[in-house]
Amino acid sequence: METGFGFIDYAVFTAYAVLILGVGLWVSRDKEGEQKNAEDYFLASKSLPWWAIGSSLIAANISAEQFIGMSGSGFALGLAIASYEWMAAFTLIIVGKYFLPIFIEKGIYTIPEFVEKRFSTNLKTILAVFWIALYVFVNLTTVMYLGGLAIQTILGIDMMYAIVGLALFSAAYSLYGGLSAVAWTDVIQVVFLVLGGLVTTYLALNTVADGAGMWVGLKTIYHAAPDRFVMILDKSNPEYANLPGIGVLVGGLWVANIYYWGFNQYIIQRTLAAKSLREAQKGILLAAFLKLLIPFIVVIPGIAAYVMVNDPEIMARLGASAMENLPGLGHADRAYPWLLHFLPAGLKGLAFAALAAAIVSSLASMLNSTSTIFTMDIYKQYINPTAGDKLTVNVGRISGGVALIIAVIMAPLLGGIDQAFQFIQEYTGIVSPGILGVFLLGLFWKKTTNKAAIWGALVSIPIALFFKIGPKGWAAGSGFDSMLPDVPFMDQMGYTTVLTMIIIVILSLMQNNGKDDERGIPVTKELFKTSPLFNIGSFAILLILAVLYSVFWK
Repeated sequence: METGFGFIDYAVFTAYAVLILGVGLWVSRDKEGEQKNAEDYFLASKSLPWWAIGSSLIAANISAEQFIGMSGSGFALGLAIASYEWMAAFTLIIVGKYFLPIFIEKGIYTIPEFVEKRFSTNLKTILAVFWIALYVFVNLTTVMYLGGLAIQTILGIDMMYAIVGLALFSAAYSLYGGLSAVAWTDVIQVVFLVLGGLVTTYLALNTVADGAGMWVGLKTIYHAAPDRFVMILDKSNPEYANLPGIGVLVGGLWVANIYYWGFNQYIIQRTLAAKSLREAQKGILLAAFLKLLIPFIVVIPGIAAYVMVNDPEIMARLGASAMENLPGLGHADRAYPWLLHFLPAGLKGLAFAALAAAIVSSLASMLNSTSTIFTMDIYKQYINPTAGDKLTVNVGRISGGVALIIAVIMAPLLGGIDQAFQFIQEYTGIVSPGILGVFLLGLFWKKTTNKAAIWGALVSIPIALFFKIGPKGWAAGSGFDSMLPDVPFMDQMGYTTVLTMIIIVILSLMQNNGKDDERGIPVTKELFKTSPLFNIGSFAILLILAVLYSVFWK
């Protein structure tokens, strides 16, 4: 079997690259006689329609950590990892109904800007610095590494060259054109992402079924690996520490999802650029429906790869080339790149374009949001408050470029991590619970004070580290460590959020003697009214989720 890239594969991928760069640069051009201002560059002139918002949300979200990392987790532990995607659909409904009305009413550019309006400039600065560090040293760096790993595995290109190539590709249009270029190219990226992903899923299942078709392949992997189709893991499962049973549905996964979809700049920025609140909510609904589809694009191929690797008959059919870069339980993240080798000519290029679309669109989104936070919350606040639009836009471009260079340097240092999706979730989970606690109370409890919020954000880190090391870790060598339990990281996030919120509530009550804070947000039922379309769509999504969980519960 021919596993290398042929001329038609390179032609398909080149056509994709030219299309994305062409559209990105065309959208980025200045109108005759006009020059981009800050709103044009950072919020796409607040002109995005619902279908562009929904597409861009998914393109920003689905990256190498899903295609590579989540497929790796599908290989290692199965469909249970899909809870991140399916519960995200539920989370998006909550964000659209309860968070967006407040953010859009405030007319903000960035999430830290909302913190300033609700609390103080000091807390805004603390969180702005945190988010810049998180985007550069965790998000950008990890996506770069996983993208480089995929290209190295598929094409045999040295990882450093692959990382630099991805950086240049994403920078070519995103740094020049800003959010408008990112969002409109994301519409195209999502088409490649979904079509290419579905092609890979179909052909992987068809290979398992020896040409009998996708549905036969799906039945085959279900019967060959039934343990990989369990959504709720029990304590005997070796992956319970990552996905702790029913705690996934009622505990820490809500922390990860609400933080990510509700208070993450590079996600929420798309909705802030909407024509209107109703348009933003329709975009959220589209993204929620697409999230239901994502596990079939990224998790099922990982399970198919697991079945293929463990079936001598299938491996014999694939030939000697199948032994190259073989995925295993210690190298689960090789699963998706390994599968691409077995696609027919042309489709291999399409699938690779889908993977590239996921990587490049996320890099572009992260770059744009990093530059937005630095420019609007650091540069204009402390360095040059009187900067005009031209200088502000140029600073945004330069800061994005600097962030990209740092990520390129850091990315190769991540070599050796396995199940990168889980790695990202676990370490982001050290800081996200405290921030979530601050935002939830700041949005919906008017008694929350600035000092209490600052203390809550700062104290949440040692609380999270306490649970991260665990009671057993702290008691190591004392003789009691064998009697103490390990705490799954998802439970750690839940406990940290609850404790942080308790601390904020106590300090707020002590400071204001139970009175409302002067910056508290007045919340009324009218603010959260949604259209019949949003309500019907939300009900449909929840119904589909109920069916999925009832089928794959055990």
